[in-house]
Amino acid sequence: MKNALLIATACLLGLLSTTGASLPYPILPPLFANADSAGAAAGLTHFLGLPPKLLFAVALMVNPVGLLIGTSVLGSLSDRFGRRPLLLWTAAGAAIGHVLTAWAMARGSYLLFLAARFVTGLLEGQGAIVRAMLADRLEGPMRNHAMSWLNGCFTLGWLFGPLLAGLTIGFGITVPFYIAAAALLLGTVLVAITLRREAPTHGPGWWTVARERHAFNLLRHEGLRTLFVVQLAYTCGVTAFYEFYPLWLVEVGRYDTRAISLVNVGMCGLMSFTALFAGRQNRDDPLRRAAFLALAVALTIASLGTGQLWIGLVGIMLFGLPHACYNAVIQVWAADRFGGHGQGAVMGLLSTTFCLANILMAAAGAVLTLFDTRLVLVVGALLTAWAAFRMRSWSRAPQLAGQ
Repeated sequence: MKNALLIATACLLGLLSTTGASLPYPILPPLFANADSAGAAAGLTHFLGLPPKLLFAVALMVNPVGLLIGTSVLGSLSDRFGRRPLLLWTAAGAAIGHVLTAWAMARGSYLLFLAARFVTGLLEGQGAIVRAMLADRLEGPMRNHAMSWLNGCFTLGWLFGPLLAGLTIGFGITVPFYIAAAALLLGTVLVAITLRREAPTHGPGWWTVARERHAFNLLRHEGLRTLFVVQLAYTCGVTAFYEFYPLWLVEVGRYDTRAISLVNVGMCGLMSFTALFAGRQNRDDPLRRAAFLALAVALTIASLGTGQLWIGLVGIMLFGLPHACYNAVIQVWAADRFGGHGQGAVMGLLSTTFCLANILMAAAGAVLTLFDTRLVLVVGALLTAWAAFRMRSWSRAPQLAGQ
């Protein structure tokens, strides 16, 4: 019963965190692509007279910048100060961030919108804490299944957030963000009720921990450095896909927010269903299996480079199958192989890599989309394909993996 409650709490927190993060994905592309009809939000799309696509890319980038900082330190802070207090503060703070986001959109303040998205991202880096909580309390097959279910809930949030946006945007552009804030407050209450208080420990202060034990310190170890490089290349492709396939749908298919949400429901629904079973034990070498799955992901992303709507739609729908399996394989493998460095720090490194990829691809997209949105998607596919081949080579030199 204890394990069931622990897993349920972790999964709900994972669902709520990604629900809030994914809300703007179907809202912003039509807003910035049709900047001349933005209405009350015109201040967002005409800031300083800059191109709307450039403003869109910056709006995408700022949340991952916050996530990058948050995930690089929150996991290590939870190793020192405990999972419960960190989860309480970050969930409540992220709820406030969503309220500020809604206020910024209502006022048409681009700078306030960027600040609110940054703060929200900073505090939504709690995913590393949730993963670490499962990694250090569960073992064996139960850990594998729990990690897989948690990944499914993170993925479900990417489904639920855009779906929530599509269903409620008719009541006002700010309504989805207020609902996300309320859901995160509910998550805060659940943490307070279900997680036991942890005994205080003695050690360095939070600033010392953040400065000296952040996730990037793990890059001093060769195996973790190799994992970081490979994972960064893989997630660059994934984040290019997440960030720019909605804009691709607007440009190629003339989709609006509701239509984008429906496509996202199909993709994330299939991905979430796959994640429920992706954690099953397998005798194959995990790195070799991850390499195969990464190559499949690269092919689905590359399908959008054709510029053909139906080919791209098939690629979008199929993307979730190999990606869900890849996440289950690589996270469990990393927890087993590198757990001695601290599960919070290791899970933080994986989450930080994803955030850094978001920033890099949003920056690349700020330039490439001025020419053709397909360019950033093709570049992402090539990076993910490189990660697949690099991972296959790594699997043939397993002695490096434990370093």
